[in-house]
Amino acid sequence: MAAGGLLFVSACTTGDEVATGEGDTKIEKVGLMVQDLTNPFFAAMQTRMQEQAKADGFTLNVQDGRQDLAAQNDQIDAFIQQGMDVILINPVDSEGIGSAVERAKAAGITVVAVDANAAGSHAGVTTDNVMAGRLSCEALVEKIGGEGKVLILDGTPISPVQDRVKGCMEVLDATEGITVVGHQNGNNDRATGLSLATDMLTANPDVQGIFAINDPMALGADLAIQQANRTGIWVTGVDGSPEAVIALEDEKSNLWATPAQDPGGMAVRAYEVAREIRGGNEPEEHTALMEPSIVDRDSVGDYAGW
Repeated sequence: MAAGGLLFVSACTTGDEVATGEGDTKIEKVGLMVQDLTNPFFAAMQTRMQEQAKADGFTLNVQDGRQDLAAQNDQIDAFIQQGMDVILINPVDSEGIGSAVERAKAAGITVVAVDANAAGSHAGVTTDNVMAGRLSCEALVEKIGGEGKVLILDGTPISPVQDRVKGCMEVLDATEGITVVGHQNGNNDRATGLSLATDMLTANPDVQGIFAINDPMALGADLAIQQANRTGIWVTGVDGSPEAVIALEDEKSNLWATPAQDPGGMAVRAYEVAREIRGGNEPEEHTALMEPSIVDRDSVGDYAGW
């Protein structure tokens, strides 16, 4: 399995009431909003929720946020007009989406954040991203022998990205022989991973490791290393994506490890939480955390994948 059992953090204190009767779990319309459907991680969410919709008999409307906060605001307003029962939201901006979430809640819609926190949501389900960052950078530090210069490929202002960097920096700061010589923000995609890594490698000719906040950016960094004909540089990401598995199995790749998530399982669990809330069962804690598991070149053969 890509993720372990659920942990719980951050008590739920919203005080908002969902406009359904106690014990009423009937859900007819679900809206799923994700940051970017070109990312296989979010495509996996869509696939699993389509399967769930078929099994449970509800209508699923999936919207691609295209990394655009304004677009996601419009999508929530459209969901309100369409009379959604539930919105599962993976926000482009965790705080910036808050006003739109409040509009949805005022319309009686149950809003559950998935993968990234959304200000004002009734509940949330996400990976333990601090742990994911920690696992990724522990693997990187071990691979480069506990010393060397490292680059950080950061991402957009959402909670999972920030938490992964936090976890990674806990490891790097505690390792005396490691120096972070570059830290830049991208758009969580392969294109910016490639462009940022290309520029940062040019500016820092003596680098041993790169941590990227997700697999697409890690794979962009891997390509940058290959295009620059550099050797002796290892990359770690986060996700456990199918593309990362291919890279881990390719001896030409510089990708060493990635903590695996379970995007489909995460979306389904968020839907289950929404159903529980609509049945009058508020979660004791606001956010459920799913544990990641490290996958590296040595263990990839045993990894079941998404």
